[in-house]
Amino acid sequence: MIIQGKYNGFCSGVKRAVDTAKMLGGEGVYTLGELIHNERVIKEIESLGVKKVESVDEVPDGAKLIIRSHGVGRAVYDKLSARNIEVIDCTCPFVKKIHSIVEKYSSDGYTIVIVGEKSHPEVIGIAGWCDGEVVVCDSYPPEIDLKTLEKVCIVAQTTCSVEKFDDFLKNFQKNYQKNIAIFKTICYTTIERQREADDLSKICDAMVVIGGEKSSNTKKLYELCRKNCPNVFMVSSAQTFNRSEFKNYKKIGIISGASTPPEQLMEVFSNMEEVTEVKTLNEMEEAVAKMDSPSQKFRKGQRIKATISSATDEGLALYINGTKKEILLPKEELCTETYNKADYSSKIGDEIEVMITDLNPVMLSEKAITRLLEEEKEIEEIKNGKIFEVVVDGTNKGGLTAKFGSYGVFIPSSQIRIGFVKDLDKYVGKTLRLKAEKIESQERRKQIVASQRVILEAERAEKEALKKEKEEAFFNNVHIDDIVTGKVVRFASFGAFVEVDGFDCLAHITDLVWTGIKAPAEVFEIGKEYQFKVLKIDYDNKKVSIGYKQLQPRPWENVPGKYNVGDVVEGKVVRIVEFGVFVELEPGVDGLVHISQISHEWLEKPTESLKVGQMVEAKIIAIDYDREKITLSIKATQPAPEAPAKPRREKQETEEGAEGEEKPRRKPRREKPAYDDGEIHEWKESDFGGASIAELINKNN
Repeated sequence: MIIQGKYNGFCSGVKRAVDTAKMLGGEGVYTLGELIHNERVIKEIESLGVKKVESVDEVPDGAKLIIRSHGVGRAVYDKLSARNIEVIDCTCPFVKKIHSIVEKYSSDGYTIVIVGEKSHPEVIGIAGWCDGEVVVCDSYPPEIDLKTLEKVCIVAQTTCSVEKFDDFLKNFQKNYQKNIAIFKTICYTTIERQREADDLSKICDAMVVIGGEKSSNTKKLYELCRKNCPNVFMVSSAQTFNRSEFKNYKKIGIISGASTPPEQLMEVFSNMEEVTEVKTLNEMEEAVAKMDSPSQKFRKGQRIKATISSATDEGLALYINGTKKEILLPKEELCTETYNKADYSSKIGDEIEVMITDLNPVMLSEKAITRLLEEEKEIEEIKNGKIFEVVVDGTNKGGLTAKFGSYGVFIPSSQIRIGFVKDLDKYVGKTLRLKAEKIESQERRKQIVASQRVILEAERAEKEALKKEKEEAFFNNVHIDDIVTGKVVRFASFGAFVEVDGFDCLAHITDLVWTGIKAPAEVFEIGKEYQFKVLKIDYDNKKVSIGYKQLQPRPWENVPGKYNVGDVVEGKVVRIVEFGVFVELEPGVDGLVHISQISHEWLEKPTESLKVGQMVEAKIIAIDYDREKITLSIKATQPAPEAPAKPRREKQETEEGAEGEEKPRRKPRREKPAYDDGEIHEWKESDFGGASIAELINKNN
């Protein structure tokens, strides 16, 4: 069983200082010393641009300086005023009260005795308000003989141990009989935390004290617990907490120092909840019902009725019904845009509902009720499935942490996104959209366990359903030979993907233009729309092929009337094959010069006379419009030789003949006859190795 103390989280003074620093965060804002003894909070404040200085001399003129809750001496204020430095005073009201006491009594000739830590900044600040002699002691007897003093005023550091202060007074009063003024100035929160630590440590098998190592009040809580319980653990963060150490303890108590933020406590507490066979008990009263603890008149977050007794420049003085207390409701906490005390003169005696936002001193707010009502309404909507957003402010071993109003938010690592998350730290500072999986709305434990993954999965399912719906609609309305308009969305080496009515179709590179190209980017631009013709539909695999060139003029459409048999034309050799060469007359229109039509001389290979890229003149000797073929002759543009060359004979030695006998040279065989008669002959596919001219042209390109 885990017993969580009631008095956890920041005390009011520390909270005010931290909230102020966060609100003012930016260039030109400084704190004199560490604002709080908590490394995590210090780093967060520094990340906002607030700089820490150890001396007033380090603060530039005209800057803003936050005085932390520990307070400072009178001389510091004087120095700041002389340098025109704006002071944001966050000194704890309890510390301020001590300043007033020692200032008054020291001016009356009293020696001031401060029971506390000599090096603590709060004690140094208190001493700075004394005019005469000051004695600081951590225990009895002090360093000097107090019997020699005529008048003594005793105060305590606000975080001083109650036991230590009482012990000091007991011994002091035995040995001092002169003028004495005693003020038990220990902070009420400190007293309650120490009482709670004492009570819990007596009934628990183990105690966990959460707080910074430099925190004075946290150390005192640790020491107090050690007196009653042998198993006390000081934990600074969830990262330093080893939950396996607590599996064998049946009853574990958790308390925290006044400088420990609530979310830090929640992280440790969340880890402890996961310990096997441990039952969580949030309400301390159930575990310590038999403890002799005084009942509280007020509690933080309580809504009460109060009567307006007067209106001042600072706000409304309220008489708390059923008590003799009169408490100020600051004008900043009223639900009004502008405050004018004259407007409330007629309302004196009226009742007003306010919320207690802090204790010792009791602080009231009307706005807090409005904020609470708005938050409750929003939490109710979140319970009903409303998506909400948070900014991640931290991590622990189990996931991410954040804040949503007064609620802590925990996002398990498995619920951050679809798939495994290895690095949680990269999400710190990022905004997540969440849905609540579990909400606890108890007064002392407000937490939301949430998931972003369920949102992403729902969106994916919705997207897939919409895609499927669009696909069905598309395939129900598309037909082969339809003319469609599509937007080019991306390129591939084999073609372009085109979005048509929300569906991606493929325009293959061979269906883009009638002439050869190397890349789709030569024809299209990404993001532009073009018209296409539907060529093929694969209903089973949900694929559609479309063509662009099918809507463009074919190069051969211009051939009739432009080229005629007998015309002499000029072209470029674009491809050489064994039986001849292809000559490009214009893009998309090629003619074939058979090897027999290249030259009047015998050629073994076309490359003996021509090369790719060479410009030639040729005569059109045949046109086949149906098969889109043009036959050319280069030698027809050249004069014929006067007489055929006489065949050469070589002397050879045969098996039967003698050396020197002549043997006729055999004429090389041709696979196909050369047509030298000037007549038009029909080509066969076999003339070109079984390939059509169109295929040879495309292959060439």
